[in-house]
Amino acid sequence: MDATFLYLRCLLFLFCFLSHTKAGAVDERQLLLKFKSTFENSSTNSILNIWNSSNPVCSFSGVACNGKKFVREIDLTDQNLSGFLVLDDICQLKSLEKLVLRNNAFHPRLFPSEIFSLKNLTYLDLANCSLQGPVPKSIGNLSELTLLDLSYNNMVGEIPSEVGKLTKLWQLELYCNHLNGTLPFGLRNLTNLENFDASKNLLEGNLLEFRFSKNIVSLHLYENNLSGEVPAEFGEFKKLVDLGLFKNMLTGPLPQKLGSWSKFDSVDLSENFLTGTIPPDMCKMGTMTKLLFVQNKLSGEIPQNYAKCTTLKRFRVNNNLLYGVVPPGIWGLPNAEIIDIRSNRFEGPITSHIGKARTLPLLFVSYNQLSGELPDEISKATFLVSIVLDNNRFSGRIPRSLGDLKHLSILYLQSNMFSASIPKSLGRCFLLSDVNMAHNLLSGEIPSSLGSLPSLNSLNLSHNQLSGQIPEKLASLMLLDLTHNRLTGVIPKTLSIAAYKSSISGNPGLCSMYMSSFPQCSPGSGLSKDVRIVIICFSVGSAILLVLLICALFLKKRKDEERTLKEESWELNSFHVLSFTQDEILDSIRQENLIGRGASGNVYRVLLADGKELAVKHIWNTDPSGGKSKAFDAEVATLSSIRHINVVKLYCSITSEGSSFLVYEYLPNGNLWDRLHTSEDMKLAWEPRYEIAVGAAKGLEYLHHCLERPMMHRDVKSSNILLDELLKPRIADFGLAKIVEASAGRDSTHVVAGTHGYIAPEYGYTYRVNEKSDVYSFGVVLMELVTGKKPMEPEFGETNNIVSWACTMHSSRESIPSMVDSYLPKACKEEAIKVLRIAMQCTDRLPERRPSMRSVVRMLEEVHELGLQD
Repeated sequence: MDATFLYLRCLLFLFCFLSHTKAGAVDERQLLLKFKSTFENSSTNSILNIWNSSNPVCSFSGVACNGKKFVREIDLTDQNLSGFLVLDDICQLKSLEKLVLRNNAFHPRLFPSEIFSLKNLTYLDLANCSLQGPVPKSIGNLSELTLLDLSYNNMVGEIPSEVGKLTKLWQLELYCNHLNGTLPFGLRNLTNLENFDASKNLLEGNLLEFRFSKNIVSLHLYENNLSGEVPAEFGEFKKLVDLGLFKNMLTGPLPQKLGSWSKFDSVDLSENFLTGTIPPDMCKMGTMTKLLFVQNKLSGEIPQNYAKCTTLKRFRVNNNLLYGVVPPGIWGLPNAEIIDIRSNRFEGPITSHIGKARTLPLLFVSYNQLSGELPDEISKATFLVSIVLDNNRFSGRIPRSLGDLKHLSILYLQSNMFSASIPKSLGRCFLLSDVNMAHNLLSGEIPSSLGSLPSLNSLNLSHNQLSGQIPEKLASLMLLDLTHNRLTGVIPKTLSIAAYKSSISGNPGLCSMYMSSFPQCSPGSGLSKDVRIVIICFSVGSAILLVLLICALFLKKRKDEERTLKEESWELNSFHVLSFTQDEILDSIRQENLIGRGASGNVYRVLLADGKELAVKHIWNTDPSGGKSKAFDAEVATLSSIRHINVVKLYCSITSEGSSFLVYEYLPNGNLWDRLHTSEDMKLAWEPRYEIAVGAAKGLEYLHHCLERPMMHRDVKSSNILLDELLKPRIADFGLAKIVEASAGRDSTHVVAGTHGYIAPEYGYTYRVNEKSDVYSFGVVLMELVTGKKPMEPEFGETNNIVSWACTMHSSRESIPSMVDSYLPKACKEEAIKVLRIAMQCTDRLPERRPSMRSVVRMLEEVHELGLQD
């Protein structure tokens, strides 16, 4: 009897336990389903489709359970969830240890206090969840937390001292909020803290609370209002590898042992008021990649140790009070991506070590007292893109070897003592966009090859001793300054307009047949009539012979080219149903069909027998191995998959070992640049301008957000926005910079991306681009559409660029209406100003503050919607 009774009790207990467990599981599933129902877009979210009553809770996407089948983790990062963030249901999950909801589109709300019931929570990530209001003092109740991330929200007020109760924290992220006040006293209690980031807030006071953070590995407090000195204790931290305190008001000297104990990686203390010398041993372990002390008051010499720091990628000490000779090894840092020592008091030469800087794209040394000749070895730094040496004491000839720098885009040599002639070899630098050699002692003639450079926008050769005639091809430049030289002869007709008057003045030997402000040319003065007749006859006869010779050579060259194309082995890859053959394309690659030239190749207009027109881009293969790159094939395959009404259609590719052709649809109305800046008879009204802006934005949105692998355009500009017969826009040359790179066998990190005037500012500092760089360039296009002005204009002042001019004008509310193109009627100005404000957001100096192209499309569409409502 007793045994039977005991058996029944055990059976009853087991039944109750199983029932309770099952009920618990059902309850957790219902709680998560109720949580799902609070989202506005839950029914269309593919990740949440599996969240339904027929699936066990532990199989839900983003959910992990413990051994007892209770929910332990929820991670819904980047799911584009929208609606109000209601956590009442999931806060009943007593076993929940990890909650991650970062990067979703919730409606703004205060910090969810219901979270405080989750006593077992160890990992809380609510970054970019639209939280606002203060960080609650009750945060100290979550005593098990090891990670707390509240970054990218709109939280205000002070960091509560109760944070000091979270003694198990090893990572605390509060950056990109609006927090103010001083760093709380309780931070010293966080002895396990390894990573702390409260950058981009409004914090004040000093850093003394971190004197006790001996386990800190990464400390970021940049872009605040912190003051005082960097505590001496920082020099004793054995684990510190990453220190970012730039854009504060810190003063005093740095601890000289800073970074000497660990495998130190990076320090950025730029834009403070620091004094003293650079700590000498931050690369003691040979692991340092970034040394950034921009714009301080540091003095002394560069420590010799850094000349041996071969891991350094970014060395920037510009705008300080440093002096002495730059250690030779600095010039030859083998992994450097930028060397920037501008605005100091450095002396001595750039040594031949520069030839060892094989990965260096950016060299900035202006406003120092550097001297000597530039070494020929500079040409061995083959990835140089920007050479900025102005305002020094360099002398001697400009090395001819500069012509070997195939990536060179910016060359600033002004205000030095360079002599001799300008090397003709610069005509081989096809990517040169901006050249300034003003205020030197240069002599000889201006190389005519400079006028043939396809990417050159700006050339300043003023205040030299140049002689000879002005090459006529220079008229194609946006900015030209040849003033105060010894130029002679006739001013070319293309330059004989009022706009160029200020660009060629100060040359007494020049004369003009068309400009009254210059001496009138008299070609026959001083010659007898008979002599003039002989000269004329000889000239006419010579001209006829020359024309006949040129025609013969042209015909021979064309036959040779046609024969060469035919003789090559070609491979056609079609991406649409084609109505033409490979031979029809190859037969049309002739000089008379050439409609454009660029740094990457030529563009031909092909008229098919059925009357259809195509545009064919000839990509030059510059791979030294001579072979067709697999990377090129991969990129073309990516481009071929693009299907969007606002992106130009790629029909096929035709490739061989020596060259490649891309066959596109032909757009009859040219490009946006020509419509805005060169065609007075075909000026665009506001409505088509607005439609072009929206359409082009949608094309870029597609490239950034709608492909399996997001694609950067890399060269967004008005001349790459083509117009069809209805003036509807098509994005062209998308990804072409990447294709050119692939055909040349180069690393994407070192490809020139963009056109002067459109290039985002971060390109000059990091030499890396992403989708936000496209957004910047598109913002410049929007400014062109609204103002009718070019990206680079003399009227913009010292910077010559439209973004700086727009920022200056925009700061004065009274000046904003005057920025709108005067061609547009007043009725359109309100909408135009709204678009201009979107352009200002797109061209924010900080990439992370620029909107995505998806947001740009939405904002542009709202401009018209609001206008219709009005």
